[in-house]
Amino acid sequence: MSRKNRQYLLIAAIIFIALYAMFTLLHRPVEVKPAGRSTTSEVAVIRIPLAGDASYAYLEGSGLAWYGDNLVILPQYPDRFRSNGHSALFTIPKARLLAFLSGKNKQPITPRLLPFSENGVEAKIEDFGGYEAIAFRDHRTYLTIESGWGNNMMGHVVEGNMEPDLSMLRLNPVTLRNIPPQAKLSNMSDESLLIAHDKIITFYEANGANINPRPRVHLFDLNLQPLGTLPLDNIEYRITDVTAPDATGRFWAINYLYPGDRIKLKLAPDKIAARYGRGPTHTKFVTVERLVPFSYTTDGVHLVDAPPIQLKLIDDDHARNWEGIVRLDDKGFLLITDTYPETILGFVPAQP
Repeated sequence: MSRKNRQYLLIAAIIFIALYAMFTLLHRPVEVKPAGRSTTSEVAVIRIPLAGDASYAYLEGSGLAWYGDNLVILPQYPDRFRSNGHSALFTIPKARLLAFLSGKNKQPITPRLLPFSENGVEAKIEDFGGYEAIAFRDHRTYLTIESGWGNNMMGHVVEGNMEPDLSMLRLNPVTLRNIPPQAKLSNMSDESLLIAHDKIITFYEANGANINPRPRVHLFDLNLQPLGTLPLDNIEYRITDVTAPDATGRFWAINYLYPGDRIKLKLAPDKIAARYGRGPTHTKFVTVERLVPFSYTTDGVHLVDAPPIQLKLIDDDHARNWEGIVRLDDKGFLLITDTYPETILGFVPAQP
């Protein structure tokens, strides 16, 4: 073998070793030593089968909300679906969901199309990246929107109006507001929102100690006039959606880690796992899928001193990108994924 060939082989070996070391680092489980109180329980997600357009991955479910007794499913790109010449969201009657969960009707559910008029909002946004969250206050509707490329991102919030018979949801472009991001991260913006005390509250997606040391929530009045910000407790991984708050201001957030985001998010130690422990599948895999309780107060949004609900994982190759959540009465939670690993509408029973 010539000297040149030996040099090529040496270079190739060095590259292989470096790539293998990087792969091992990215895919090894996060080591967390439980401290204080601990829980190791996990909850298996009960899948609710869907039929029709809403069953395909291109639904890209971004948010869930209740409009009366109807579940509204927000696709990231409503223009992929058509109803009476308009883009469309989807709805499912609560009674149909309860019938499935009680065993009275186990057939797949075909959501109804809800005509949607963005009314020129998308044309006002450079590099429109889709809708991310939805909430209702009577017939008034509030949605967050993401835009931008690479690290040049922007969040937005806009108001709309729902026809009482669910015949149309229309946005009002005059109400569109920008929400600057809190870190230089691709594909990250204010992805979640809730309504509390006559205020619209939006949440940035990345709130870890290393990537966003002093996270804030943005506040708006019901007409989307800015009301400043409030502090938010640091939490690792991503917040992808939140429930409506209860009468005490308590709500639940989806807290999710996709293994490929570990370096991007510059992860700090997971204080929640350190305090409450990690369930059996969470000790085995890098992925994190859990629901975390928060409380909204006049001085900020704070973690509640209570265990998270850890979802039983499949594996790191099938991390479920949960991006929509609502409570289902006192029975538990409904969740929906955005594309990966496929469209899944799931039910998580309430824990004692």
